[in-house]
Amino acid sequence: MHYDVSAAEMNDAKHPHEIFLINLITNHILIFVGLLGMAKTCPWVMLITPAISIGVLGYVMVRARSKLQGASWFAACHWQLCARRSRLFIGMMAVAALVLGGLLLSVGWDTSQLKPGHYALGGVSALPVLLFVMVLIVMESDALHKAKSGEVPQWLVEKYPNPQAKARTE
Repeated sequence: MHYDVSAAEMNDAKHPHEIFLINLITNHILIFVGLLGMAKTCPWVMLITPAISIGVLGYVMVRARSKLQGASWFAACHWQLCARRSRLFIGMMAVAALVLGGLLLSVGWDTSQLKPGHYALGGVSALPVLLFVMVLIVMESDALHKAKSGEVPQWLVEKYPNPQAKARTE
């Protein structure tokens, strides 16, 4: 649904999507691929990507909670949308971390004991996260467009109603 919102509100509503997209593209694609080359000699370096991501996603979720109190309704809705996707992504990374932790536990945390089958299972556990990154990039790009055009998804309007907002008819 379209709403008449100011440029400042649109700008505030764009921020969470931009932060999320920067995290996905820069951290989960560029930095991750760069770290893969170092993973053979120092596999623990791969923890940099999820550590940065959890920090960024945590920031988005904390900021979204504060936006419920002090921001415009339109911007707060977009922050809530981004916070929801942040929680889903953290959950996806937690599942992958459990699988990878189980692999490391099976070899007694000694990475020199990892066999090719371990690496294959690790790759299979990372694949859903990477696919989810691609899906989230598309979803967040669409959400960024909606923030720029004054749109709010209907389920957010129902969850966070605003009786003072004026819907535009098209």
